[in-house]
Amino acid sequence: MTNKEFAEFLLPNVKHTWEEYEKMYPERNLPEGAIVTRYAPSPTGLPHMGNLFQNFMAMVFAKQTNGVFYLRIEDTDTERTVENGISKILEALKPFNIEFDEGVVSETEEKGIYGSYIQSKRKDIYWAYARKLIEEDLAYASFVSKEELDEIRKEQELSKQRLGYYGRWAKDRFISKEEAVERIKNGEKYIIRLKSPGDFFKKVVLNDVIKGKIELPENDIDEVIIKADGLPTYHFAHVIDDHLMHTTHVIRGDEWVSSTNKHLQLFQVLGFKPPKYAHLAPLNKNDEGAIRKLSKRKDPEASLMYYIENGIPTEAVMLYLATITNSNFEAWLDANPSGKISEFKFDFKKANSSNGSLFDLPKLLNISKNYISRLTKDEVYDKVLEYTKNYDTEFYDLLIKYEDYSKSIFNIEREQKKPRKDYATYADVKKQVWYMYDELFDKYFEKYDFQKITDISEIKTIIDSYINEYYDENDDKDTWFNKIKELCDKLGYASDMKEYKANPDIYKGNIADVSTVIRVSLTSSSMTPDLYELLRLMGKVKIKERFSKIN
Repeated sequence: MTNKEFAEFLLPNVKHTWEEYEKMYPERNLPEGAIVTRYAPSPTGLPHMGNLFQNFMAMVFAKQTNGVFYLRIEDTDTERTVENGISKILEALKPFNIEFDEGVVSETEEKGIYGSYIQSKRKDIYWAYARKLIEEDLAYASFVSKEELDEIRKEQELSKQRLGYYGRWAKDRFISKEEAVERIKNGEKYIIRLKSPGDFFKKVVLNDVIKGKIELPENDIDEVIIKADGLPTYHFAHVIDDHLMHTTHVIRGDEWVSSTNKHLQLFQVLGFKPPKYAHLAPLNKNDEGAIRKLSKRKDPEASLMYYIENGIPTEAVMLYLATITNSNFEAWLDANPSGKISEFKFDFKKANSSNGSLFDLPKLLNISKNYISRLTKDEVYDKVLEYTKNYDTEFYDLLIKYEDYSKSIFNIEREQKKPRKDYATYADVKKQVWYMYDELFDKYFEKYDFQKITDISEIKTIIDSYINEYYDENDDKDTWFNKIKELCDKLGYASDMKEYKANPDIYKGNIADVSTVIRVSLTSSSMTPDLYELLRLMGKVKIKERFSKIN
């Protein structure tokens, strides 16, 4: 029996030869230096922050070189595949504006000429290339059972040998084609293994575009390439897909570094040019002094839904990921606060090549504050409305009811050279301005905190004098402030802070104390945006109503 006949027996009814598939997937017509990369998840669960980081890097490097970023679904692990797994992946990434140029669009739709982009639909392709290896005596049928593999492992442990199915331990590689055919005809189950030509004691060099030169032992394990169910293993399938889809860069977590010798070997035996590899250091967390990898089980911020549910702008998340991608992005953003990520030139050489970046949630929230502060009042309104529609229907209803009023509130100290930075999340907005809405004020206000002034009669004197003698809603800000000073002078409070500091004993208090009485009487909070603007928005009728609640 020839190797070709053996290949056709092991993998029958292949529609096309590997040579035909080569012609069906021609080189891409892209500019020189264009990067083609991909996100290739298994539909076994939701993407997490580490996956989003990988997506971000793949997308920006492809786009800045006029390349291609595509989505490929690696669903050959059928036991772990979840229902509607593709839709869940796409839905999780959508809020973060991850844009794929081609690949899987939905559970039933794909775009691009290099598909199918779903591995379970590419079985014939993998068989064609597995046939190629069998014909070249680089792959064989293996019948070894799980129990036999366990016995081999025990022998290797006892004799202190390396673990794995290789060399003399790979007994099935010595079975003749005729014996293999006979056993298959007798109903024995089989898989296809690579007949590794590697020598563990020799080195293969990986020139990683982030980590630099890495030496690995050659792979000598006879890896499974086609499983008993006829589907390929990850190692075999992704090598063929990256070749046919003309992937130039594989961007992935550095947990895959130790497996790269297997992948480089498969590229070699198949006669393919390997892509460049960019292995990302993990995202870490400082856990009470101990540095560990960010965990989707332990850390809520590892989940992408954490940011949606807490109203953290996804744009701010992406800006933060840009600071992790290249250390010089942060300085660029400081110099260009309104700059877009697409305007920055990312460089693999400036990526973290060490043990990983600390995932700094407070820093992300600070970036978020800066981002929200640069939005217009209309943009804040729209974003908060979108968030509250799903997570705070009480505030959503008020925003709908008082649209113009709400926008005016959001515009306080906003559209200016140094805008106020009150909000780190869209959920913070209600916490910061709830007192501006009568419905919420009547429901949520707490006991007033007047700090130094505890005499209720004195408080009433201040607010009665202010509203009846000094407040005029037509005053400009300077006039309003001067009247506050006049009120202080009349009631025995220092209108000048320098004078108060020089002679504190001759005054009841100072202008800050009087302002606090007015502020807290209106809002029940001593920390608010500009008091003049609050008064102007509330109007005299509402101010009187608020003051009337003092008792």
